[in-house]
Amino acid sequence: MGRRKKIVQECEALMDRPEHIRNIAIAAHVDHGKTTLTDNLLAGAGMISDETAGEQLAMDTEEDEQERGITIDAANVSMTHEYEGQNHLINLIDTPGHVDFGGDVTRAMRAVDGALVVVDAVEGAMPQTETVLRQALREGVKPTLFINKVDRLISELQEGPQEMQERLLAVIRDVNELIRGMTEEMDDIEEDWTVGVEDGTVGFGSALYKWGVSMPSMQRTGMDFGDIIDLERADKRQELHERTPLSDVVLDMVCEHFPNPIDAQPMRVPRIWRGDSESDIAETMEMVDEDGEVVLMVTDIGIDPHAGEIAAGRVFSGTIEKGQELYVSGTAGKNRVQSVGIYMGGEREEVERVPAGNIAAVTGLKDAIAGSTVSSVEMTPFESIEHISEPVITKSVEAQNMDDLPKLIETLQQVAKEDPTIQIEINEDTGEHLISGQGELHLEVIGQRIERNQGIPINTGEPIVVYREAPQEPSREVEGISPNRHNRFYISVEPLTEDLVETLKMGEATMDMPELERREALQDAGLDKDTSQEVEHIYGTNIIIDDTKGIQHLNETMELVIEGFEEALEDGPLAAEPVQGSLIRLHDARLHEDAIHRGPAQVIPAVRRALHNALIDAEIRLLEPIQEVRIDVPNEHMGAASGEIQGRRGRVDDMYQEGDLMVVEGVAPVEEMIGFSSDIRSATEGRASWNTENAGFQVMADNLQPETIEEIRERKGMKLELPDAVDYF
Repeated sequence: MGRRKKIVQECEALMDRPEHIRNIAIAAHVDHGKTTLTDNLLAGAGMISDETAGEQLAMDTEEDEQERGITIDAANVSMTHEYEGQNHLINLIDTPGHVDFGGDVTRAMRAVDGALVVVDAVEGAMPQTETVLRQALREGVKPTLFINKVDRLISELQEGPQEMQERLLAVIRDVNELIRGMTEEMDDIEEDWTVGVEDGTVGFGSALYKWGVSMPSMQRTGMDFGDIIDLERADKRQELHERTPLSDVVLDMVCEHFPNPIDAQPMRVPRIWRGDSESDIAETMEMVDEDGEVVLMVTDIGIDPHAGEIAAGRVFSGTIEKGQELYVSGTAGKNRVQSVGIYMGGEREEVERVPAGNIAAVTGLKDAIAGSTVSSVEMTPFESIEHISEPVITKSVEAQNMDDLPKLIETLQQVAKEDPTIQIEINEDTGEHLISGQGELHLEVIGQRIERNQGIPINTGEPIVVYREAPQEPSREVEGISPNRHNRFYISVEPLTEDLVETLKMGEATMDMPELERREALQDAGLDKDTSQEVEHIYGTNIIIDDTKGIQHLNETMELVIEGFEEALEDGPLAAEPVQGSLIRLHDARLHEDAIHRGPAQVIPAVRRALHNALIDAEIRLLEPIQEVRIDVPNEHMGAASGEIQGRRGRVDDMYQEGDLMVVEGVAPVEEMIGFSSDIRSATEGRASWNTENAGFQVMADNLQPETIEEIRERKGMKLELPDAVDYF
């Protein structure tokens, strides 16, 4: 029997024993060593050979991942590990570290109960470390810490035991500060989730040289930091690996400190599901009952050239088997399960059944997208997966040969299904399709995959930045009159505070929530009590308030009024970019008593025009996306690096020494950051390393507004002159 077959059988034998299952994700900043670490774990579990671990990067299965040397797609693998005489099943997801692929991290966190956060000992906690921690904690996922590349402190920085200890403690302190800050407001996390060396929730080591230690492993093997430094300096890394193998240290930590599904689901289900907590289905999910109704949360959609679409996700209740007919949230009818399996890195191994508490790969769920709830009975779906950043950059894509157009449209729709952080706009008339994503690399990878995997030659346009529009002042009350002059609406607009916009963006107040809960969330974010009671609709980061009193026929017209508002907010008055952060009040309405005279053709244009005029009166401005930039660079190139930020309408916020490098931190508009990578390389002779993080939107300088608005209007084929009322530029 092959080794692989044996591992699959071992996994199958443990699937029914949730107390011995651990579902975990490995997450970190880009290049801190997640995929190399995962290789070590696979080798420890006997899935790849010990010699190639660390170089094979088994989880980077796509060609472009191997070429670029970064993880782009989250990859799943199931393995077994013996801990304290008991075999455990570990379902692991290796996630990307690059900010452009953060959506994969968020979705992976929904499927797991523990996150192993990897931090580079030399670089310390970086911006993306903070982001992945936030993504884990928001999903109720418990963190532990592995400090990687400790060998560099010994061999490159020549640090002694004392200096080394101080540096490692500083990393732990930083990570704990982040955890404390994020868990303070989480009432459902009762235990202390900070990490510590003494309790074994911190490990150290070198994924490249395959050794690792933790307090429990030191007690077991009798090795201390002095021994490690001696062996590392004497170049006896193989001996170090043999005496304290990394995979044992990390997998022991996983079995010891991460919760099993039985402990995790009672805490996680209320956090990610808003259904009736007294219902049978709530009980079977919290009890991880394999005999209950089937509930699967789809976190990832992939394509297998032979099997077609594969939906991967966490089974919260019941047992998934071939041939079942299941509902997919938000779609009609049922889908039939064609096969079920578990992941072995790039390969999928079919099994008979996958019970609750496991991560499954299912084919046949053709209606599912990443984020769908799949179940054997109709039920309240799980909360939608909130992605921390929104698309900031767009490219147009067109097929080089018109014959490929139908295939390209199909491929783009598939791309949007696999990655919800991508937005696709298909214009059937012009044959031009717009893809919006998290950054230049994100779109570049998608473009390459369309060409390489689908064999469709494409032309891509220059990157276009995504803007927003937002009111700056309260407006007067504005009247909107319908084309037949029989209906009138009276509307005003005021800007929302940053706290409220953030609350709406994070999905902490939505129309799906019970009204009382929504009111409290809005009041906590600063909305006054009276206003929070009159919320009629929330659209994006905009709130619509109904301040009218007893108007005849308004109830049956309200749906059209909201449709008019949504249309107006989708395409703002300045440049048809989405509007954000506005509080819209409907003060009064005069409606024709005959329903035929207050149909969509009358109400929608009246409301739309009134809202646009109110927004103009509220001094609406264009907002541009900005990015936080961090550059690590040798001292002599510091001036050139900070010059690169300042020369891009950016500002430098901080400069400080870290090890032998200078760190420059600042912010700059996304538009100016296009092409940054080649410029910073030439400015610093290739010696700088940098990363960017999307930091939301800010009002664009007044002197740049008219020109930018004109450019966008021209690109969109709109009239170049602005509406009459816009006269403040």
